[in-house]
Amino acid sequence: MPPIVLINAVGLTPRLLEHAPRLKALADGGWYMDMPEVLPAVTCTAQATLLTGTLPNKHGVVANGWLFNSTNEVRFWQQCNRLVQAEPVYETARRRAAERGVPFKSAKLFWWFNQGAAVDISVTPKPHYAVNGDKAFGIAGTPPGVAEGLERVFGPFPFPSFWGPMAGLPATEWIASAAANVLQFEKPDLTLVYLPHLDYDPQRFGPSGCDMRACVKELDDACAPIFDAAKEAGAQIWVVSEYGHCDVSRPVYLNRALREAELLEVRPGPFGEQLDLYGSRAFAVVDHQVAHVYLRNPAELARVRAVLAEVPGVAKLLAGEEIAEIGLNHQRSGALVLLAEPDAWFAYPFWLDDDEAPDYARAVAIHHKPGFDPCELFFDPRFRFPKLHAARKLVQKKLGFRTTFDVVPLDAGVVRGSHGLAAADPLDRPILIGHGPMPAASVPMTQVKDMLLAALELQ
Repeated sequence: MPPIVLINAVGLTPRLLEHAPRLKALADGGWYMDMPEVLPAVTCTAQATLLTGTLPNKHGVVANGWLFNSTNEVRFWQQCNRLVQAEPVYETARRRAAERGVPFKSAKLFWWFNQGAAVDISVTPKPHYAVNGDKAFGIAGTPPGVAEGLERVFGPFPFPSFWGPMAGLPATEWIASAAANVLQFEKPDLTLVYLPHLDYDPQRFGPSGCDMRACVKELDDACAPIFDAAKEAGAQIWVVSEYGHCDVSRPVYLNRALREAELLEVRPGPFGEQLDLYGSRAFAVVDHQVAHVYLRNPAELARVRAVLAEVPGVAKLLAGEEIAEIGLNHQRSGALVLLAEPDAWFAYPFWLDDDEAPDYARAVAIHHKPGFDPCELFFDPRFRFPKLHAARKLVQKKLGFRTTFDVVPLDAGVVRGSHGLAAADPLDRPILIGHGPMPAASVPMTQVKDMLLAALELQ
């Protein structure tokens, strides 16, 4: 069984490949194709599709977050592997290897839905949460001690560079080094590695607003330890990505429109207004350029659709069979699915006055917000020295004071890049780099699982 390393190079597209010498040489030695996006073209949905070979109507990952009907809560960035309702490639491979009486070992490094995954080695971001609301950065993994061992070798995982205003290259470099270590000492048959570097500046500033050549080269250089370890282990390297980025110029506030139409309710309180999911007749769970709109009463679909159809920046409003046509007909989906105009994206705010914004709005708080918030990639420009402000807050925290790291801007207009829709040009689609028989000119994401199984000789 020839071992395979599957690198998830988020944001890499055929257009950008020329700026990545290692990855380009890899493609020249095998082949590369574009992959039409799955909708929504976001991390969790794309990863679930790549690994299970099914669409969201089967695997159930309809976005990076959705309304959990059993508790009536909106949750984003959950890690439990049980949320994926179809069998992933590493599980299929393990089962088929066992049927043939051969061993199979897999590793899943920083891909999503990692907790409880049927892999032999896993490492994933997982902060520690205290009963008093305090939080400490950390990673978790299996078997016991693997995450701690990697941190002993490479130092603590640089969590602030994984997401937030300081997100950048160090997190990707750390993950790549850790992956090389796992390849060297654990020798998995299938290793999944998530490298997020291209998800930061292109989202902050848009592809045309940042030095894409430099960003891609940084990603390529970060891959060097993986390439060296894979060569030593005799492993093939495959590469996938989840989406390409596009330039955007305007945020679209669906929840404010619903509130002004008296369809969305809030609860005022000491920590700002909170979205009242029980009192609201309709609310939007937004994720980049796609949104799920949930209704308390299905009979109000026509009214809600009419309200949102008038919002500038909304391109399509899908319901019923229209949702089924894009593979999102699942109980977790909203009664309406909205797609943004190509130059627009959906922002989550529901408050009408920034003085009433919830306390989490100004913080990096991915598990508190009822929608995705790319403003977390920025320091609030109202601070002349934002890092000094953050350092002061950290000192207060270490002294035992309750404090909020209120460094995130409320002005969604700062965001200049997004994703979620199908690219207009195949050169801007996700990429697949592989080996073996050359596939057709374009490969659907649902085909990647079977291609990997064939390359592992477990088809």
